[in-house]
Amino acid sequence: MSGNRFPVDRLPDEALLSGLSTGDREIAIAFVRRFQHRVFGVAMAVTRDPQLAEDIAQQTFERAWRHAQIYDSRRGSVTTWLTTIAHNLAIDAVRARRTEPVAPKDLEGLLGVVTETPERWALADEASSQLRAAVARLPREQARALVMAGIYGLTAQQIADREDIPLGTAKTRIRAAMAKLRMTLASSNRGHHVQ
Repeated sequence: MSGNRFPVDRLPDEALLSGLSTGDREIAIAFVRRFQHRVFGVAMAVTRDPQLAEDIAQQTFERAWRHAQIYDSRRGSVTTWLTTIAHNLAIDAVRARRTEPVAPKDLEGLLGVVTETPERWALADEASSQLRAAVARLPREQARALVMAGIYGLTAQQIADREDIPLGTAKTRIRAAMAKLRMTLASSNRGHHVQ
């Protein structure tokens, strides 16, 4: 490494991501080191299987390398982009392995994933902390529907079947929860910009 070169590990997230496509080994290593705990944590929170979570993390970084050029900072941070990729891959892996649907009684414990355990160390930044707090303030029925859709990737019809409610009610719960989260997070973000 040249003495004039800026230390790679101090580059902003976006610069590291765009540097992935250059094939620079040092940038790739710095990128993985910066995000590996969060990516693995998200995969672990969804799969609850360390080996599968490790595979998901590897696939996430491969996908980031292949698709770095489509990242759009206006749609979220690099962390958000990566954890979304990991989350989607993990849901797909769980769906592929699962032969039985989740029992509704097991979902109460799943709500804790959003507010407590693995997600806390997976996404230990301020934005995820705000998200967990906002989900915790939702009415229980809306929070359950949101977790079933967001964590397990269930459709509104699947949620309606598991909760024994009409399809329209399931859709309304998901929409209402999303609207409340957007409003809460938007007002929270506006508060942070005014300092």
